[in-house]
Amino acid sequence: MSDATPPSRLSPLAEQVEPFHVMRLLSRAGELQSQGRSIIHMEVGEPDFPTPPAIVAAAERALAEGHTGYTPAGGLPRLREDLADDYARRDRIALEPARILLTPGASGALQLVFLALLQAGDSVLICDPSYPCYRQTLRLMGVTPIAVPVGPETDYQLTAEQAAAAWKPGVRAIIVASPANPTGTSISAPVLAELHALCLARGASLIVDEIYQGLTYGTPDRSALALGERDLYVINSFSKYFGMTGWRLGWVVGPADAVAVMERMAQNLFIAPNTIAQHAARAAFAPATLAILESRRRLFEARRDHLYPALRELGFGIARRPSGAFYLYARLPDWLRLDSMTFASRMLEEWGVALTPGHDFGRHDAERHVRFAYTREIPDLEEGVRRLRAGLEQLGAGA
Repeated sequence: MSDATPPSRLSPLAEQVEPFHVMRLLSRAGELQSQGRSIIHMEVGEPDFPTPPAIVAAAERALAEGHTGYTPAGGLPRLREDLADDYARRDRIALEPARILLTPGASGALQLVFLALLQAGDSVLICDPSYPCYRQTLRLMGVTPIAVPVGPETDYQLTAEQAAAAWKPGVRAIIVASPANPTGTSISAPVLAELHALCLARGASLIVDEIYQGLTYGTPDRSALALGERDLYVINSFSKYFGMTGWRLGWVVGPADAVAVMERMAQNLFIAPNTIAQHAARAAFAPATLAILESRRRLFEARRDHLYPALRELGFGIARRPSGAFYLYARLPDWLRLDSMTFASRMLEEWGVALTPGHDFGRHDAERHVRFAYTREIPDLEEGVRRLRAGLEQLGAGA
């Protein structure tokens, strides 16, 4: 008689979910730091700035005033109005608050949109490379992500021509991001309009991830909501631009009838978004807070402008200076014979630089790409470049 524990009876869909390789590297980086090693973190897409003081103070007031119960599933009505006002101020888009649904992070928004639009057996077009949770969440639903290879010739963004060529029966949506993770590139208004028109013509929906909206440099930063309401869903979050990653608060904007359905789904899936985070987020739109966020945006731009030429000088391939987010998606030097996973592991273990391998973002040329996050101060980035140079020189000498 065996004492071995029988295997768990897990769903085949659950077992298909792939790991986030960057989280394994982050864990290992923590282990090395606990041993006294110095690690330069360029791997995780999290701003290094603390949440602005006014937002923290608003959370403290909410706690002191006893705002610790549930809110409506769609979120605080006043915060939905704040968001509508912000779209009017920033994008000159008139938006009914009823079209805005607050969610537990952008991840909650993605789940609600996917569940509202899709069912098992459907397909969705996504970019390759793109944010990995798109394809993993879709697979958990039994939906097939159709990864369309994109490269520097289109700024790593999907065009309507590429989407039409990849279209198959059963495609119900396209999802794109602007600015995008891992590439930092944005979609021009004409290309976005062409993608929307393609979806309308083929009875599908366009989902636009705008979680990095606000973090753009020298390029127009207007929401896709300017395209109208029909079959268009925009996802955003307080995480990146507003510096509230751990507060777990996002939102989705969609057609009013669809938002009503998603609110019913949210009641069953999440009950409501985080109450304290919602009260805190109301301070995000105060002029003093926006001034802080703008100063931080300029610092991110300065970091990009420092790291971009430094990496190119080391032989990393970056076709153009990206226009947003805080990432550089770089092709490994042509002479280097290591794949990106091995390169990232060796850089961490031997030289103390944490990077994200391209494998996290898809399969198209993934073994030749790594992502750098410039979410550290320039002196840290300079030290990271120094270590990268030393590592590449040693790898070249041993080739």
